[in-house]
Amino acid sequence: MRRTLLLTLAVLSWTVATQARQDRPVVSDQEALIELERAWNRAFYGKDIAFIQGLLADEFVAIYDDGRIGDKAGELAAAEAFNQAVESAIQNDFIVHVYGDTAVVHFRLDVVGIKQGARASLALRFTDVWVMRDGRWQCVSSQSTRVAGSDGPVGDPATK
Repeated sequence: MRRTLLLTLAVLSWTVATQARQDRPVVSDQEALIELERAWNRAFYGKDIAFIQGLLADEFVAIYDDGRIGDKAGELAAAEAFNQAVESAIQNDFIVHVYGDTAVVHFRLDVVGIKQGARASLALRFTDVWVMRDGRWQCVSSQSTRVAGSDGPVGDPATK
């Protein structure tokens, strides 16, 4: 009787634990990286410097659409100083490739806002390289390229 009771409790515990795991959605690395890119974008425009600081690796390197090279400190300073009127900043066309502990994320960013009193837009393509460290993704490199035909920058075209 006691053995049957223990066995029943063990099966019941396993069933509850299995159900709890199934109730949580499984997030793929691809989905997690897209969400990190979107969160970075929101953090930039929302001046969430602490979030961006944790997202970028210490050795982070950016190559901006005008050929300038930046680093983590420069990216943080750009986010802190950003003061343009942005109506929308939409990321789309995501392509994500994961290679073990490294990932490459490509996407398009379309920004619309006010520049010198007039509505302006800018489209950029990004390629970001991410590395898994201590159980979390960190961005080690970002390159932006201006899409031909965009009207002009809204703020610094070199930043997200």
